[in-house]
Amino acid sequence: MSVRPSRPSGIALYDAPYLLLTVTALLWAINIVLGRFVAGHVPPVTLAFVRWTGATLILLPFAFSQLRRDLPLIRRHFWLLVLLAATGIACYNAMSYYGLQYTQALNGLLVQSTAPLLVALWTFFIFGERLSLGQMAGIVTSLVGVLVIISHGSLDTFLHLKPNIGDVWIIFALFIYAFYAAILRKRPGLGPLSFLVVIMALGSVLLAPFALWEAALGHILRFDRMTLGVLAYVMVGPSIFAYLFFNRGVELVGANAAAPFLHLMPVFGTALAIVFLGETMAWYHAAGYALVIAGIALATLSARARARPPA
Repeated sequence: MSVRPSRPSGIALYDAPYLLLTVTALLWAINIVLGRFVAGHVPPVTLAFVRWTGATLILLPFAFSQLRRDLPLIRRHFWLLVLLAATGIACYNAMSYYGLQYTQALNGLLVQSTAPLLVALWTFFIFGERLSLGQMAGIVTSLVGVLVIISHGSLDTFLHLKPNIGDVWIIFALFIYAFYAAILRKRPGLGPLSFLVVIMALGSVLLAPFALWEAALGHILRFDRMTLGVLAYVMVGPSIFAYLFFNRGVELVGANAAAPFLHLMPVFGTALAIVFLGETMAWYHAAGYALVIAGIALATLSARARARPPA
């Protein structure tokens, strides 16, 4: 039986799940934009391998005392931890970076809109957990908002959208990550830092042979200024902080209540494109954002009402 991890002292945000999930969406949106930015310059599997290896080494000194305390739990639940590392660390990230070689960052962000539905499917098939009407309405409302942004508010544009091979890879990656999010409730009762270090380290080990294979094909990582800057961000922001925040958010509110916050990724990503790439704000951006936020609010309020004990 899983034991709830102890609360890190001095971290006031650790009990604010919706703020943690919002920041997670922002950090992951930046990660996708950067993944597309370095496409063709940094090999995708190597990027995932170096990202998680570096993040492991950075976090290891801070997690050492928890690791020493949690060693019996790690041994007892080793294969569950391998499964979590394979789905949430290795497969998802390598496949996402690979997909971004063939599609635009905005496409990669918008495909994330399928994540809440995939999480709901996995939690239903594995645990028999059904969404409430309010949660489903919230997911659908947010999804409509994302589709408004994708189609630029045009039905004709939406009907003629065609996914490419990169989009397909990212969808498969999300399908795997949704499984990770669903089974996260079964995580062993390790401390949050030791849990993250273990799955990051295991994910790096799983990625290593594929990174070596990529290098053997001639796709070599070049450590120039751009590469080093991207690696510095992906090792810390979307790896350490985002995963700590997401894992804690799922622990507090459950996978189905946390999943709608992934709809914020295309919202943040589009805003980043407007601010940093000079793209212009249009009416459909505002309409889409409003629908996404309304959907998240609806799903969140429904999840709170469902969790509230009867009088």
